[in-house]
Amino acid sequence: MIRPGFLSSSERHELEVCVRSQREDHGVARRANAILLLDDGKSCQAIAEFLYIDDDTIRGWYKAYRIGGWDALSTDGWKGGQSRMTSAQKAELCVWLDGRFCRSTVEIRAHIEAQFSLVYSHSGCIKLMSRLGFEYRKPKGLPRVSSAEKQAEFIDKYDCLLNALAADEAVYFADAVHPEYQTKPAFGWVRAGSKPAIHTTAGRGRVNIHGALNLETFDAPFVEPTTVDGVSAVQLLAKIESRNPDKRLIHVIWDNAAYHKGPDVRAFLARPECRIHLIQLPPYCPHLNPIERLWGVMHQCVTYNRHYPTQKQFANAILRFFRETLPKEWKTFRSQVSDNFRVVTHEDFRVLG
Repeated sequence: MIRPGFLSSSERHELEVCVRSQREDHGVARRANAILLLDDGKSCQAIAEFLYIDDDTIRGWYKAYRIGGWDALSTDGWKGGQSRMTSAQKAELCVWLDGRFCRSTVEIRAHIEAQFSLVYSHSGCIKLMSRLGFEYRKPKGLPRVSSAEKQAEFIDKYDCLLNALAADEAVYFADAVHPEYQTKPAFGWVRAGSKPAIHTTAGRGRVNIHGALNLETFDAPFVEPTTVDGVSAVQLLAKIESRNPDKRLIHVIWDNAAYHKGPDVRAFLARPECRIHLIQLPPYCPHLNPIERLWGVMHQCVTYNRHYPTQKQFANAILRFFRETLPKEWKTFRSQVSDNFRVVTHEDFRVLG
């Protein structure tokens, strides 16, 4: 709260002359007018609304005036939105910013004031950041990934597999997904000014799907286990075999989950008549499994911006996607689910400590 009556009679007279003068720069006159209104007891918010500017700007003008007097309002540093920092100060500030991750302008403005004795408003600081080449961004979460060499090795191995694939062989990618009974709001186009909303759910239930996908035929066998484990993995492998009676060898590519390598799966593979050949993905490489993209399509079609009053209705919608939508409409989203693999690294990111 800024107390009124902080101006002396001479200071007030000087500002009034500035406001009434036709020769004075408009920006300077506006700042002088704001100081006079503050002295009259008007709030920063009220003055900001009247002048169509940010109230932090008013506070910045007030602080600058109290520190530097009339010169702080009338110097060239305020005119035309020009920066008040020298080139050397800007360079020093950039070095300081590169060494940390500031979540708001409060920290930046405090540093500028302490280091350079310059006062910036919130909006002024944002403009300064833009001029210096900085933008307000959220860090990207980086999952763990295998080394680039292991990823490249798998991609080469997969390419060789496809190139040498016989007519009596097939390739499936497999994984598990656990859609949760929770409303998932997502971005979409709406009329400007409208306020879209969706009912939320408070349930904690989920649906377990252990599935596979053949990218050539888009065959997608799946099982619906109570728990995803070695038993469900064997059930899925058995279903893949039963749907491919004419295939001599079926290559199944999946991740390194413990239940994918456990005793149940080993016993299944040990059968003399087994036609399954397992290929393990490199650790922490879901981007090398196209079925992960199929899960994304499922969420787009079933969970995003959709409310299900009961968990049973939610589960039925999930199962209907795999039983009906996927077999009938797979060509409409075929381009979203592909084996266009690439090596993912963290080299292009500035990883925060």
